[in-house]
Amino acid sequence: MKRSLLALTLAAALPFAASAAEGISYNYVEAGYAATDLSDGLVDADGFAARASMAFHPNFHVFGDFSSQEFDHTNVDAERWRVGLGYNHEISPRVDLLTRVAYEKVDLGRFGDADGWSVEAGARGALTRNLEGYALAGYQDSDEFNDDFYGRLGATVKFNPNWGLSADVKFSDEDTAWFVGPRFTW
Repeated sequence: MKRSLLALTLAAALPFAASAAEGISYNYVEAGYAATDLSDGLVDADGFAARASMAFHPNFHVFGDFSSQEFDHTNVDAERWRVGLGYNHEISPRVDLLTRVAYEKVDLGRFGDADGWSVEAGARGALTRNLEGYALAGYQDSDEFNDDFYGRLGATVKFNPNWGLSADVKFSDEDTAWFVGPRFTW
């Protein structure tokens, strides 16, 4: 009986036993320039951002983002952060299926704040030995802002196994947000 239960447990865990695709690491920190172009075309924002991810299992990682941006021609700052859980599953030796869910918060100082969540899914892969990229489709919901579908594209050019230059752009009906900065991977 105990052997059957152990065999059943191992068989159930088999789909989760795969690790990240070759050349892909979910352990990194990055910081750099961030900008948001609002759909109204009147006011844009820019500032800095920091991001991190850490794998705690071959298929699971936690991640967090923080950005602080100031709207052009105003004294209004927006601080945005999110923290979440991601799942990656190798679908080929160089490509992972990636899904993520996150809690998000935007603080606009005296203009209030908003809480929400997001979910995204797509693929992340090693395009070449020194280039990695991803494409994700997502949905975000907030208690103050409109719910929104979005697309996210990103790439990292690797200078060596630890250092690279990362870029990310997120397209939605509400805004276009982008990021560029150095990444340290371990």
